[in-house]
Amino acid sequence: MTTETPTATASREKNPGLESTTLFPDAAPHDPHAAHVRTATIEVDAAAPGRRIEPIWASLGYDEINWTYTTTGRRLLETIGKTSTTPFHVRPHYVFISGTGFGLPHQGSGNVYHERDGMPFYDFAIVDQAYDAIVNAGHHVLVELGFTPRDLVPDRAYEEYPLIDSPTVYSAYEAGHWSFPPKDYAKWGDLVAALAQHCLERYGEEEVSGWLWELWNEPDIYYWRGTRQEFNELYEVTARAVRSVLPNASVGGPTVTGGPNGEGFLREFLQFVADRELPLDFVSFHTKGSRFVPWRTYGPLGADAPEKQSPQTTKMLYEIRRLLRVMAEFPQFTELPAIVDECDAGVPAHWGVYDNSNFRFQNTEYYPVFQANLMKKILDLNELEQAQVREATTWSFYFEGERMFEGTRSFATANGVEKPLLNAYRMFGRLGATRLPAVSDSTWNVAELDAIAPALPPEEVDALATRTDDGDLAILVYRRTDDQYSVDDSTADVTVKLRGLQPGRYSLDHYRIDEQHSNAHTVWTQLGSPQHPTPEEIETMHSRMGLEEYEPKREVDVQDGGADISLSLPLHSVSLLVLHGSAAA
Repeated sequence: MTTETPTATASREKNPGLESTTLFPDAAPHDPHAAHVRTATIEVDAAAPGRRIEPIWASLGYDEINWTYTTTGRRLLETIGKTSTTPFHVRPHYVFISGTGFGLPHQGSGNVYHERDGMPFYDFAIVDQAYDAIVNAGHHVLVELGFTPRDLVPDRAYEEYPLIDSPTVYSAYEAGHWSFPPKDYAKWGDLVAALAQHCLERYGEEEVSGWLWELWNEPDIYYWRGTRQEFNELYEVTARAVRSVLPNASVGGPTVTGGPNGEGFLREFLQFVADRELPLDFVSFHTKGSRFVPWRTYGPLGADAPEKQSPQTTKMLYEIRRLLRVMAEFPQFTELPAIVDECDAGVPAHWGVYDNSNFRFQNTEYYPVFQANLMKKILDLNELEQAQVREATTWSFYFEGERMFEGTRSFATANGVEKPLLNAYRMFGRLGATRLPAVSDSTWNVAELDAIAPALPPEEVDALATRTDDGDLAILVYRRTDDQYSVDDSTADVTVKLRGLQPGRYSLDHYRIDEQHSNAHTVWTQLGSPQHPTPEEIETMHSRMGLEEYEPKREVDVQDGGADISLSLPLHSVSLLVLHGSAAA
């Protein structure tokens, strides 16, 4: 069994937050000559028994644990909670990092562990604020147990990773010493058990039983400066520590990236767990859809990127499939839920349009439409693979101190203005728990991944059809492509053919996200893109930032078991159709 230490190189041309893969480019290139969809037909079988699906989108995470409990953070968690009847799992980084509790982009500190004369003691003041905010908003915690507290950093860290003198770095600890394995695994185990015991006493067994307990983050890259064997041994200590306090707790890992090194790391981890017969209740890993090259451009603010690039759905699906198939190599683990607890269009989350203007998609309608397609395609993948994705976590929250529409991967920007992305989750929250067959004549199938790669899939019109427990039909219909720069002055004429309905009169709600609907970013640009908006301008943006109706509620008469609904979809748009009335036949 190999025990190499993962390494990572970083330069102004390489984004160290994503492992390279030889099958796909770093990002999807712009193709100005790509064909557009002009017409599409989607057939939905409303009479089918359907298949129960999990709300895989009900999960979010972020680096900045200390922003969880700010006024904005608490309000945003409450807003997200209102999008769904399913509690989200919320996964913040850095719970064991030592520090002052002062939040920074891509940094934070729970500051739990301390030693005095070699004797450990714990301070849960910051953790209580963070987890209180999550639980009080109706969510559950995904406890990411990382990283190494300063008093547990091994001596070799100071030799192998010295501080490069800089006025912008606190110390070598913040620069990377936290990524070394703890020097005392017994003290680490006691720390994990102490956190579990504290949470049990504070929140109660019923609440904590819904939490997930996970070791570390992306140990196959620079987040872990130990060997694979050292990580596996730390998992054994961690899992046993959690279970010593919470015998029924869900423990798992190893949170690897989607690249080739992550595949090998996951396989060795699962073999280690199997050989030792260790607790394992879920398997976690990550995928990212792009890294823009160069990952940061230095020049005039707002300048165009050197190359027009976009996230790739195919890359993400390929990486997810690859790691699901590693799980399937182990029959005892195939039925475990796969938690893709960073499932993102690109990296890093805290960079935006001033770093590289390709990040603009995180402000616009492109991103919620991308997410709608990604969730649908992951559900398609679940129907083909033995192992199943249970959660696909968006690494999105918010950032303190940013400018208006900074372009970071977030649900809201300055002045409490919600971005179009949040409206995708409002749509997801209105879907039903039973998936119905929906066949489009203008899409591609995830079974074609190998045939498509590494080229971009064509522009598509596709749908995710569901039935609610009340008997309503809730259908996402979207038009999109993996190219944020692709434009089309014409709309696509789409016909949704509903079959298997009982005769009667139904009512139709039609919601839309596109450039002109559910889009505060468009309103902001129409106001002149003010960085210091007036109270009236802020009010105008607030009035348009929620999920908007595309048309007034209308009646649909069903005869002979069917009805056709016609849509005109601009490129990069998604509609939610909700049909209320008589139950399906």
